[in-house]
Amino acid sequence: MKKLVVLVCLSIIAFSCSKVGKDEYIISGTAKGIENGKTVILQTQDESGMITLSVDTVKVENEKFEIKGKVKEPAMHTLFFPDYKNGFSLIVENGEINVEVVKDSMQNSKISGTYNNDEFQSFNEKAAKVQKKMIAFQNKNMSVFRAAQEKKDTVTINKLVKENNAFQDELKKMLDEYPASHPKSFISLYMLNMKFNSPDFNIVKFKKEFNSLDATLKNTKPGKKIQEQIKNIEKPKSAASNTQSSIENKVAPDFSAKSPDGKVISLKQSLGKVTIIDFWASWCGPCRKENPSVVAMYNELHSKGLNIVGVSLDDDLNDWKEAIAKDKITWVQVSNLKKWADPIAKLYNVEQIPSTFILDSKGNIVAQDLRGEELKAKVNELLAAK
Repeated sequence: MKKLVVLVCLSIIAFSCSKVGKDEYIISGTAKGIENGKTVILQTQDESGMITLSVDTVKVENEKFEIKGKVKEPAMHTLFFPDYKNGFSLIVENGEINVEVVKDSMQNSKISGTYNNDEFQSFNEKAAKVQKKMIAFQNKNMSVFRAAQEKKDTVTINKLVKENNAFQDELKKMLDEYPASHPKSFISLYMLNMKFNSPDFNIVKFKKEFNSLDATLKNTKPGKKIQEQIKNIEKPKSAASNTQSSIENKVAPDFSAKSPDGKVISLKQSLGKVTIIDFWASWCGPCRKENPSVVAMYNELHSKGLNIVGVSLDDDLNDWKEAIAKDKITWVQVSNLKKWADPIAKLYNVEQIPSTFILDSKGNIVAQDLRGEELKAKVNELLAAK
């Protein structure tokens, strides 16, 4: 009986010590060296890490600050210090979150106190160790690499590149393997989301990884967005064809949008003897996987009359530009940077990507969603037509 009383008392004490209730959070910050009155802003992030909204603003007092609020599910945020033009990420979730700010090296600030922040901190520390080794290797061998370049010593160059890539491979492996071993960790969703951009993206493998996650993660906003992307990728071609059938065998609707450098370009001014309208995005793994073969075809047949107009469903200009450069795309590119809300995609009833429309010399849509050799054969057929 005495044991039971003790247990009850302990549970009451533990409950009474908690500063937060259901759906509440407290961020308790220690900010050594930061003066009184300096501003701290809590900001939300989207899946790509872009700042979307300022949630709260507080001031540092006696090298401390505190932010309180309510949250229904874990969400990635940024603590930003405008006076230092710097900040760092953390996960806002139910509980007491502790933050130790490193004034002169914000990225080395520490977060703890809740499960997801402990996991986030642990992963960042492991990744930082690998990055530190990579930077040390690069600093140590920079002069050797430059000397090898001057001498055109390909053996030494290849050796150094291979050793440097080993560090990147180690980081990639950490990212790839994390979700499977951490099915309840919120950052597993972000690591899975990154895989959509991988050239070797495999939807079967990806679904297996996602399905192994805890239900609490799948029901978060990032989890639901991943499920939407899976559905868009898996949508049967026949279903897409049904929605697009009203367009096929008709003149392709004209459109105009901005290129990456801000120039307005229209379909009408971009037509060739054969024109491909290619709907894609930097975050779309199957699109990126298809790009090398399309690049090769374009390089071979552009001089014979093949034009391509890429319509990106990106929403981030830098991601779009980076993918264009990395995939060596040289044809016309436009985007409204609105993802699935893109008006051109709506005009063409595009509900999945990659999605392509093949136009003849008169601008009529003669085929849709061809890939690889089948696409090239159709292009050659149209180029040969009188």
